[in-house]
Amino acid sequence: MAKTKPKVATASLAGCFGCHMSILDIDERILQLIDRVDFDKSPIDDIKEFTGRCAIGLIEGGCCNEENVRVLRDFRAHCDVLIAVGECAVMGGLPALRNMVPLKECLDEAYLTGPTVYNPGKVLPNDKELPLILDKVYPIQEVVKVDYSLPGCPPSADTIWQALVALLTDKPLELPYELIKYD
Repeated sequence: MAKTKPKVATASLAGCFGCHMSILDIDERILQLIDRVDFDKSPIDDIKEFTGRCAIGLIEGGCCNEENVRVLRDFRAHCDVLIAVGECAVMGGLPALRNMVPLKECLDEAYLTGPTVYNPGKVLPNDKELPLILDKVYPIQEVVKVDYSLPGCPPSADTIWQALVALLTDKPLELPYELIKYD
């Protein structure tokens, strides 16, 4: 009987998808990864819903709206280990720059008073399909318990690779200084 491979899930919240690009940048090692794991819910394989319990969840991006919070809580519920990947997940990143301006001012600038805005009806987006915007952008550890954080914008492919290999082989996650320093 074939041994079941552990499942890995990934998601991108409020960010740029650069951390997923770093996952893909592990180059030929992706074949070794595929030998070790099955990807579950992830844009890497386009699976939209969890198919079962996952050993590892990789989350990039912070939480800026209610949909991000829902996705994040769903990942925490389905993943044994949750990893914050990149500065947006760890600290809020560039999206958190809006935290310095009250939400009302952000919305007014974007939809009512900005120099390139044409909105003669002065209507803010209010479609029920749009997730509600949070008062600020939250790093994911302010919403759910995070087991590990991989810093960087984005973290290097080598950093992600070493973290995954350590966790998949039940070794301590100890990243050398070279993989977490940024000049």
